This record gives sequence, structure tokens and C-alpha cells, in this order.
Amino acid sequence: MAAAPVSGGTSQPDILTMLHATKGMDYDLGGLEINKILTYEKELQNCISDYFMPPEATMVSPIIPFSPMPGGALTANTQMMRDNGILDRFPEVIAAMTEVVEKGGYGTSVTPVSQFYFQQALNNVMQGPWNAIAPGYGKMVLGYFGKTPVAPDPEVVRIASEKLGLEPTTEKALDLANADESKSLSNWINKLKEENIEITEENIFIAAACHEKGIAFLKGEGELNVRKISDMKKEEGSSKMGNGSYTVVVDGQKFSVQVAEGNVDIQVTEVNGESTEPSTPKVVTTSGTQLDIKALLPGSVWKIVANPGQSVNEGDVIMILESMKMEIDIVAPKGGVIKSINVATNDKVVEGQVVAVLG
Repeated sequence: MAAAPVSGGTSQPDILTMLHATKGMDYDLGGLEINKILTYEKELQNCISDYFMPPEATMVSPIIPFSPMPGGALTANTQMMRDNGILDRFPEVIAAMTEVVEKGGYGTSVTPVSQFYFQQALNNVMQGPWNAIAPGYGKMVLGYFGKTPVAPDPEVVRIASEKLGLEPTTEKALDLANADESKSLSNWINKLKEENIEITEENIFIAAACHEKGIAFLKGEGELNVRKISDMKKEEGSSKMGNGSYTVVVDGQKFSVQVAEGNVDIQVTEVNGESTEPSTPKVVTTSGTQLDIKALLPGSVWKIVANPGQSVNEGDVIMILESMKMEIDIVAPKGGVIKSINVATNDKVVEGQVVAVLG
């Protein structure tokens, strides 16, 4: 059970509700005293009054069990959708999960499988059914995490194999992991040494479990996703004065821009060793021989792989975006030369934004 205001919804049943429901019955809920519970809940309310509680976390949805989507995963995903401006697509994603779960072999819907389901459902909604395969979901149906309770849909297995470039396997997941040098203790100990991070069992675990994000966390560079109402109000106030991030449309193309008031210290981000001044944005022109490469999902630029002027073949990775806990490869749709890279590492991008131009 849980105490209000963090009970019900995606949390445990409310203490007082259960006390009332079992009143006069032969149940012992631990000798709880109602007056003390009321005092505790009042104090708890005061302690967390500045923390943003997403509305979807406080309501009971009879549709969720059909997905299925556990509470912790639900709110983590809806917060990311809220941040990326696509929360309006949430009902479609939940509806799409039913098919994703069925065709994925009914893996247990707890972390990380629940995230695999959500990522694939999001892909099906945003990019069209089965046009893109979430890496975790694809590896699951291909057998890289063991055998699913029910055999996955053969057509989905075929698509996953094609999209990820992996063959289905029946090898034991532990054997596959042991054969992967990147998952070895020595590999992550060496990475910690490279970053001058203390070698402890805890640090090794964080780095090995979370990879680059774990390293960033240990270096104090991780993003903290705790939302406080007071901070949100400050952001709203600053945006009214002209500060903040905005999406603008120029000639039918979406661009993510940041606006700051006054003489602020604007940090210049280097892209592949070349400094790009925000005060002189690149103008993208297209002709019959040039092709705009656009982001299919909102997110942030995790890594830029190709440089302007570089020749690429069809299918070569140009950059990697991070969206909804997924690393999404942006690939060249045909062979050519990179005319421009229109974003920098860590930039936020919106759906449909031009991120590169191919000639």
C-alpha cells in the first residue's frame, strides 16, 4: 500500500482506502492507526509539494492492462513524450502495444522488456507499422535475450533480422554475453581509468550497465530528470521574456532554435572539430541534386559520424540521435557527398527537422 498523494494510479493502493474496505472484516493491515496515517500524509504532502506529479501517474486507466504497461515505465515514457512534444500520440502508442506484445512473443512486461514494447509501439505509430525496429525489441524476437514464452511472429523476426543485420539465434544469452568483449569487466575498468574515475565495484557496475550514460553520470555530467514546479514556473517566466527553445518553420522545414535575452555567454559547440557560431546559422538550400535528411523522431543529437564533404554510400550512418531511450541511426538514403551537417552534438531536434543535406 502507499500513502496519498503518491498512492493509486500507477502506484500501490491507497492505505486509507484499504483500511475502509477491510473495516469490520477479519483482516489485519499491520495495526495502522488512521489518525497517524492522516498526520503522515499531511506532512508528506508538504514535503513533496514542489515536485511535479504527472497527471497520468495519479489516475487509474482500465486500458493499460491490455497493453500492458507497468506504472514506472508508463510515467517515464510519458515524461519523455511530454519533453519531446508528442504526448498527444500517447493513446495511439498504448493501442499499438497490444500487437507489439502479441507479435513479440509475450515477454514479461517488466524492465527492460516493457521499454522494448513501448519503443516499438512508438516506432509503429511515428514511422509506420514495422518500418523501423527498436534495437532491444528486435534482439528480443531474434533470440539474443533468450527464448520468449511464445514464438515471435515469423514476419516480425524476418523484418528485425533485415533491419538490424542480425541472424536469429538459439544460443544461450549468457554465452553470447560472455563472448562479447565490450561487456567484460576489463573493458569497463579500462574505460574508467581513461576517464580518471575511481575503480570501485559500484562504479564498474554503473559503467557496465549504462555504458556512456553511466560514464557521464559518474563524471557529474548526467542529466537529472527531477521536475520541480518552482523551476518549471521560472522556465515559463523566462520564455515570456523571449528566452527558451522554440521550433520554427522556414520554407516548410522545421528548425529547433534557442533564444536568449541580453548579452549572454553563448557556448559554441564544436562539430567534428569545426566551430560553428550560433550567430551565423547555416542556410540550407536544396536543388534537384540535393536531398534533405530529416529526423524521423524528436530527440537529441547523440553523435555525429560523418563530416561535410565526406563521401558516403547508401545506408552509411551519418549521425545517431537519442529518442525515448533509443539510439536511432540517421543513414544516407543514397550514395553521395555530405553537403552540410545542420546540427551539433547534444542539440534538440524535432520531428521532420533537416539534420543534414546530401548532394
